[in-house]
Amino acid sequence: MNRLEQAARMSMGEFEDSEASAPPLPPVPHASLHLVALGLAAAIVTVVLFQLAY
Repeated sequence: MNRLEQAARMSMGEFEDSEASAPPLPPVPHASLHLVALGLAAAIVTVVLFQLAY
């Protein structure tokens, strides 16, 4: 194995280790997802009705 390959393997190993040690993202509460979905649906309905009216 030449030096370039060895350096690449070490670099990737360090990169993977830093990814593995990162804390997981906290879960999003279901209530906020429902509110976002409801708001998005309301916005879409509003735009469609506005397009139909004019």
